[in-house]
Amino acid sequence: MLLCTKIRLQVSEADAEALEFMQGKCRGLYNWWVMRLRDGEPWPGWAAAKLSLQASKDHDPDVRQVYGKLLHEVYFRLDKAMAAFFRRVKAGETPGFPRVRPRHAFFTLCYPALYIKVKGDILRLPTGGGGASGVPKQYPTIAARLTEPAPTDYREVAISRDARGHYYASFVSEQPDAPTPPDSEVLAFDLGIKTLATGVDTQGRIFHIGGFKGGGWYNHQLDKIRSKRDTCQKKSRRYIHLSATYQRVSEQKRNKHTDCLHKASSLIAYRLVARTVVIGDLSQRQMVTKAHHEKQKKNKRLHRAVFNDWGLYRFGQMLDYKCVHAGKELQRLDERYTSKDCSVCGNRQDMPLWKRTYRCGNCGLVMDRDENSAVNILQRFLARLGPHTSLA
Repeated sequence: MLLCTKIRLQVSEADAEALEFMQGKCRGLYNWWVMRLRDGEPWPGWAAAKLSLQASKDHDPDVRQVYGKLLHEVYFRLDKAMAAFFRRVKAGETPGFPRVRPRHAFFTLCYPALYIKVKGDILRLPTGGGGASGVPKQYPTIAARLTEPAPTDYREVAISRDARGHYYASFVSEQPDAPTPPDSEVLAFDLGIKTLATGVDTQGRIFHIGGFKGGGWYNHQLDKIRSKRDTCQKKSRRYIHLSATYQRVSEQKRNKHTDCLHKASSLIAYRLVARTVVIGDLSQRQMVTKAHHEKQKKNKRLHRAVFNDWGLYRFGQMLDYKCVHAGKELQRLDERYTSKDCSVCGNRQDMPLWKRTYRCGNCGLVMDRDENSAVNILQRFLARLGPHTSLA
């Protein structure tokens, strides 16, 4: 399967200026086509849209200073966005039309592997102009230093920038998948609040995988910085300083949260012995029902943790591709009422989020609510297979 290796770049001021110039022109070309589509013009496809590139260069001569392959990628990216839009419309889902890219966001530059060179720790990226084009070259070839060794046999390289101005190169390469494990073990997980994932296997072993615990502390720091910044005059030195501090703390929080999700998903996919992994298919907004909203309307801390600091969707995406790479099968199962139903007798009772222990009033079962939910998910999956169906 295709995997991406993200490496930080060390670029000079002149090379950073060239990257900013090229991404600005690519973003402008992308937004120009998006506005035309919003006005009702039909999308002709990437091949027909690509024929208008010469007219764009005549209208804006600075576009000639952008490497041609980067401009071609603009049409390919927009074609994928429109294909996804029409696919959602056809499936009856809520479609999302391609959006205009804002100025503060870096438009990712995608270089095919054939047109870049990596020699040692130096990554050379071509720019537009010069050669047989007859246009004087405004920016020389970019020479960026890699902080880590680049992988071999990569297909393309995507150049990006984060909110703090750091540049990264993402190398997309083909990685072989692991063989499918011969055993027929099933591991079911319930994604919850107290812990990121609580699982149980067919042998009755319970697994607790903790999540990101520093969200509350980071949220408190961000609130203090934002409250101080709101009292400053905009564009003042203190306002700019607090804005940079806010971005730095936000980046630390995002990095720690992402690292936690990667470690948890890698633990399940690569280290736990199971051929099939089952997780509950339930969104965060479904977990916080209307009754919880009415009861805890003033508890903003809970809603902030639920909607922003869990990252269950990202965790599911990471687990999806890592299970494929590890040769395992990932199944998503509807976990509706799994926290309310007793895993022994099937009795159903109300279980608000603040109740962390399941106490059955019918059979007397006393169990952690996440463990009870994981057992119910496992039982539902095994019942769906049938009594004479193998896992192979």
